[in-house]
Amino acid sequence: MARKYFGTDGIRGRVGEAPITPDFMMRLGWAAGKVFASHSGDSRVLIGKDTRISGYMFESALEAGLSAAGADVMLLGPMPTPGIAYLTRTLHCNAGIVISASHNPFDDNGIKFFSAEGTKLPDEVEQQIETVIDTPMVTNTSAQLGKAMRVKDADGRYIEFCKSSVPFSLTLNGLRIILDCANGATYHVAPSVYTELGASVTPIGIQPDGLNINLNCGSTKPTILQQAVKSQQADLGIALDGDGDRVIMVDHTGELVDGDELLFIIANERIRNGSMHGGVVGTLMSNLGLEHALSAANIPFARAKVGDRYVMELMQSRQWQIGGESSGHIICLDRTTTGDGIISSLQILAAMVTSGKSLYELRSAMHKYPQTLLNVRMVKPIDVQIHPRVQQAVRAAETCLADHGRVLLRPSGTEPVVRVMVEGRDAAQVQQLATEIAAAVKAAVVG
Repeated sequence: MARKYFGTDGIRGRVGEAPITPDFMMRLGWAAGKVFASHSGDSRVLIGKDTRISGYMFESALEAGLSAAGADVMLLGPMPTPGIAYLTRTLHCNAGIVISASHNPFDDNGIKFFSAEGTKLPDEVEQQIETVIDTPMVTNTSAQLGKAMRVKDADGRYIEFCKSSVPFSLTLNGLRIILDCANGATYHVAPSVYTELGASVTPIGIQPDGLNINLNCGSTKPTILQQAVKSQQADLGIALDGDGDRVIMVDHTGELVDGDELLFIIANERIRNGSMHGGVVGTLMSNLGLEHALSAANIPFARAKVGDRYVMELMQSRQWQIGGESSGHIICLDRTTTGDGIISSLQILAAMVTSGKSLYELRSAMHKYPQTLLNVRMVKPIDVQIHPRVQQAVRAAETCLADHGRVLLRPSGTEPVVRVMVEGRDAAQVQQLATEIAAAVKAAVVG
């Protein structure tokens, strides 16, 4: 069945515009509480959020709805999305709720659910919640209302969990790290993780004010981090996104190391230490250089549709442990149940320490194809791929690239844009072809 509210990554949109409104959030909390109780007889639900100012409003609305349905609520306050997944599991809750729009600007927000196992909620449960949302809301009697409490030791629990993802004997002594927390959910936990493992950490993006999450910082805007790594002669930089499930790194020269390169380094290290099982799952957006580098190392590779949900599905179907996206959303199922920027970065740091190589040296074993990604904003929902002018532009680009590149058009699952990706051997040609296709898409959207 087509879903009315849930997208590929929960429910997301502009604050104040349906469904990202307080009244809807209260109904969503109530519906979720009813569904969870129907599965287990009672329900206890964990709620965490990032640092957006609207998070306080939606936290209260969800708490009210859940309580009205008889569900007990455990409130975390600001906490990285993967931390909420971990704590949902370890505190034996029926579900976890994340209030976040991840890498989006502050005036967006959204809701994601985790199951009791710390994984994304199954489609059928989301469908059940959608069905209940549109039924009349009935509040339990006073004696059957849910209770609420705050979890006071959440930070320490998650910090220790992150540290446990690398060998106990590992020390980061001597490493100088610039850490960008995007003024988001990791601002109060990430610096402690790396510092307690011995690194010298200079944190930036750790002063959230409700409005500056992802603002010219974090994994989507790493320029300041790149400059800081070079000017302070640090060994590397780490950029997390607003909710902490993505990571991009910077080598000592100030060059970005994206999710494809991080995936390769993690997989290569697993091969080196004998802990690699199966292959690596990427996406349709993954660079051809990743595929070729993995092939050279005899590591199988498969592409999923874009979105961590689809990466996870393919990983589970093949029983592989490593997967992720170019954006830096990396899943290490041998360490945790979902994408985790801190834990993913720790796998890279462990590879550096055990191999004795710099991040620059580790990433140099993979040679990326030039790739251009352009976003064309949608003013109305149409399938641009069937538009004659767009089809003509794509065919022309594919002819130019021959067998040495790719063209990909896809609508974003989180924003009202069409993504135009072109990849090939020649950077100038790739840029020109992407610009021509984007112009055709824009004409189709406007027309």
